[in-house]
This record gives sequence, C-alpha cells and structure tokens, in this order.
Amino acid sequence: MNKIENYSLLNGTSFHGSVIKTTPNALIKLAESLGGDYNSDNGGDDKTNFDFGFETDNGISFSVYDWKEYRSLDLSEVVTFHIGTHSKMDGITAKEELTNTLNK
Repeated sequence: MNKIENYSLLNGTSFHGSVIKTTPNALIKLAESLGGDYNSDNGGDDKTNFDFGFETDNGISFSVYDWKEYRSLDLSEVVTFHIGTHSKMDGITAKEELTNTLNK
C-alpha cells in the first residue's frame, strides 16, 4: 500500500460496490504512516467527511470516503467507507490490499 503520488489519477473514479468497515482514525493513521495527506471536513454538512487517496502495490489508484453520513463522525467509530476506482475489479483488489494493510 502506498500514498497516492498523483491525485489526478483519481479523476474518473467512482463507486463499484466495494466498501470497507473501519474507523476514520485507522485510515488517518494509515495515510499519515505512508506520508500522505487526506481531505477532512468532519462537520457533517457535505456528502463526505473524509476522503483518502491511496495506491496499491500494483499501481491501482483509489479513493476511500464515507458517503452521506450527514453528521460529524467520531474518529473511533466504525463506519462503512466506499472505495472509488476505475473498475469493479480494481475495487476488489484495492479492498483486499487495504484490508490486509489495516489488519497488520
């Protein structure tokens, strides 16, 4: 798992059915450990509170974001996050690698 180097690679990604249940804090710690950044506006006013960009070891760029919670999220609360990719198979691969990385 890597931080995303080029955020323009996320252009055109969308939700293809892959989700991961984890805490915002786990994703924040992962992003920070990889030296990456993330977008956060945890006020509950927008469709997303958190938006992370990652890249698999094989170069699949993907985003991870909460969707339509419309409330502030507790950082230790388990939330269903969507995975945005360019294809369904990329979503499956990204979910698998992200799950393995978070479970280490």
